[in-house]
Amino acid sequence: MFSRILIANRGEIALRIIRACRELGIEAVVVHSEADRDAAYVQLADEAICIGPPSAAKSYLNIPAIISAAEVADVDAIHPGYGFLAENAHFADICNECGIAFIGPSPDSMRQLGDKVAARELAIKARVPVVPGSDGEIKNEADAIKLANKIGYPVIVKAAAGGGGRGMRVAHNDISLHKGFAAAKMEAEAAFKNGIVYLEKVIVEPRHVEVQLMADKSGNAVHFFERDCTIQRRHQKLIEESPCPVLDEKTREELCKSALRLIKEAKYHNAATCEFLLDKDNNFYFIEVNTRIQVEHPVTEMVTGQDLIKWQLKIASGHTLDLRQRDIRHRGVAMECRINAEDPARDFAPSPGRVDKFIVPGGFGVRVDTHLYQDAMVSPYYDSMVAKLVVHQPTREEAIATMQRALGEFKIEPIKTTIPICQKILSHNLFVKNEVDTGFIERHLG
Repeated sequence: MFSRILIANRGEIALRIIRACRELGIEAVVVHSEADRDAAYVQLADEAICIGPPSAAKSYLNIPAIISAAEVADVDAIHPGYGFLAENAHFADICNECGIAFIGPSPDSMRQLGDKVAARELAIKARVPVVPGSDGEIKNEADAIKLANKIGYPVIVKAAAGGGGRGMRVAHNDISLHKGFAAAKMEAEAAFKNGIVYLEKVIVEPRHVEVQLMADKSGNAVHFFERDCTIQRRHQKLIEESPCPVLDEKTREELCKSALRLIKEAKYHNAATCEFLLDKDNNFYFIEVNTRIQVEHPVTEMVTGQDLIKWQLKIASGHTLDLRQRDIRHRGVAMECRINAEDPARDFAPSPGRVDKFIVPGGFGVRVDTHLYQDAMVSPYYDSMVAKLVVHQPTREEAIATMQRALGEFKIEPIKTTIPICQKILSHNLFVKNEVDTGFIERHLG
């Protein structure tokens, strides 16, 4: 087991990793920007090193500064958390070259699965259902229009190296595809320095379902069942739950086995999430693999009783995954609301500032992952998520009731947050009846 690691991230995920390290007897060193000097994770770490000014490009994305901090702190490994450098294969390469273990997959696996075209080809090889579309890169507009007419509109142009909804354009006819193809390529090039795009048929009113996976370096792999991430706004998840409330047991088993086949085909190790779209007839289609721990991993931890961060640390240090599929049981229903410092009344505009009032909910079945505290400053420089509110109850009806109660208790003032819109979603009759899809918020809540 590692004796000392560096956490190349910030906020609640840095705190989450520190806590797992403490329980495993590992010293945790953190890096921070000047803006995060007083952050909770900085105060609770065994050692903290400032790596630059507030700008993420000059701090949390500054690879030389992070590697220098790791060498000065004399750590065994680096945990990238999620976001920032978590899926940066070049960063993983540099860690390995410097003799520092990267707590995640190999750079080769990251590159293969991080490229959506390559991942789609691998999925086909592993007999995993994929959305009808191009076999690989679409190089020009004429080929895109020809394929779109063959598979039928609507279609979506996607960046091969995309993420977060960038480099994506939906087209309903030849004219909109003409505009969307060029726009997607330009956005992909600007955002990812990779203008490669491919084409897929749009699955109308789908649900978004993902499978949590873990694999070791000896080829052992298990799944921790699925999460439903359908409630999202502009491709950004807002509420997640497990199990997916509309899946039957046969489809659930096929879904999870398909995800396992894919990461085994990729010779993958450490944590991964395989994402799928689910149509109205419960047919599922592979869309991508996230080669890191997910924001919503607490949902899976609550229903399985497994600490996913600890498994990441153990596997990266060379331990075998001494866990068999039959040992992993799914109990009850877990649900997570992401609490973002955004104002839903002003088109979700960022709402940074000092937190003067901070009251955290509690009670049976309630978990709060947050880096906030009384008088903490919500920075304008980073992602707006400030907390994750998670509940676990025997049934979905009970989970919704507990979440509503907990949201009512949660006070983060005077900044604006997404607490009110989460309350609206949870009380909406279509959400309660499981009649939602990925366009639910835009259609029903504006």
